[in-house]
Amino acid sequence: MHAASCRSLVLVALIAASAAGLSAGGWSVITLTDFPDYAMAGKPLTLTFTVRQHGNNMVSGLKPAIHASAAAGAAVVVHAKPTSNPGEYSTSLVLDTVGDWAITIDGGFNPEDKGRGYNSVALPPLRVIRAGSAPLVLFSDAERGATLMVTKGCVSCHAPGSDRDITRKRLASSYVKMLLADPSVRQIEMPNLRLSPAEIASLAAFVSRDEGFARR
Repeated sequence: MHAASCRSLVLVALIAASAAGLSAGGWSVITLTDFPDYAMAGKPLTLTFTVRQHGNNMVSGLKPAIHASAAAGAAVVVHAKPTSNPGEYSTSLVLDTVGDWAITIDGGFNPEDKGRGYNSVALPPLRVIRAGSAPLVLFSDAERGATLMVTKGCVSCHAPGSDRDITRKRLASSYVKMLLADPSVRQIEMPNLRLSPAEIASLAAFVSRDEGFARR
């Protein structure tokens, strides 16, 4: 897949993920530990994630479900089980069909949210390649940052076009990195996600970009 196509798919997913917005009722934020650039057909893909009520409080005792589908019609549904960590869940799924897969994680919080608009997340499209194929490098740092905006749950509060859309501000990369490493430096209502240095660099590249993704 060409970089431009990847960028377009990530942006579509980013906008779709932000469309749910926030509600006055019970909403949650789903944060993945890791989301790969690609997966291999027939090989187990492990997804581990946390569910936070209103973005901060870890929620245990849920029964999350993962729905995956490919354009060719293949579909997979699996349920995640709790790990030993509060509010954390994990599962493995096998995607057999080569191509782009749409994956949605329903954290299971607030069953009154019938449309699941406030308690699930549609992940950026995942490219599945043939087992044994050469590894793919799909994303630049800024493009990985766009993906992380979704998979780390950032769009729940910083959705594109919202009053907290941080991509509209011209923030220095060094400042963004400092804030992501330790949100308490600003005493803001943002959890410390324990991001890796690589994740922080990618998010900073996306938030502080001067070009690449169009700034609106």
